[in-house]
Amino acid sequence: MSVIEKNTAIDRISKAAHLIDMSDIIREGHPTLRALAEEVTFPLSEQEVILGEKMLQFLKHSQDPVTAEKMGLRGGVGLAAPQLDISKRIIAVLVPNAPDEEGNPPKEAYSLQAVMYNPKIVAHSVQDAALADGEGCLSVDREVPGYVIRHARVTVDYFDKDGQKHRIKLKGYNSIVVQHEIDHTNGVMFYDRIDEKDPFAVKEGMLVIE
Repeated sequence: MSVIEKNTAIDRISKAAHLIDMSDIIREGHPTLRALAEEVTFPLSEQEVILGEKMLQFLKHSQDPVTAEKMGLRGGVGLAAPQLDISKRIIAVLVPNAPDEEGNPPKEAYSLQAVMYNPKIVAHSVQDAALADGEGCLSVDREVPGYVIRHARVTVDYFDKDGQKHRIKLKGYNSIVVQHEIDHTNGVMFYDRIDEKDPFAVKEGMLVIE
């Protein structure tokens, strides 16, 4: 593939008027989803900064019922650049907090909101975890039943758009979301982590998150 062809996705997506929609997201079987994405270098290019902002914007749009319906979006809590056919280590995560028991909106809208450049898991728990309902993916147009085995807790290092380094400790659902997106930068799909022989096997000590 020539360099010109390689840059078309980021060129198109980073244009001012472009809003990311489902047509920008590549699906399973596409080689970019199985490639090891490249680290970004700092200072970031303007395109890389805009890309991160647009990825987060897409997640906000996908979680807004009116906008999602208008744009034909599937709801998402995370997106990785390789899903846009851009093989760079960039992910965006946006995990909303649930309303309280009386249906009042949460004090903080999101439990996790970040664009992470070169995210990396630097430590993790021995304990495994999986979501009770399994995982879905914007690049996979089918349901794949089974427990996706991940670490219950992770420590993640990443850089923000200004090149500042951050270290965060995550557990529960937020931990799962970030691991799913980091997997995309390593060419790993969520169903690679399901036990083929026994998809709902519960290993000793494994946390099943409702």
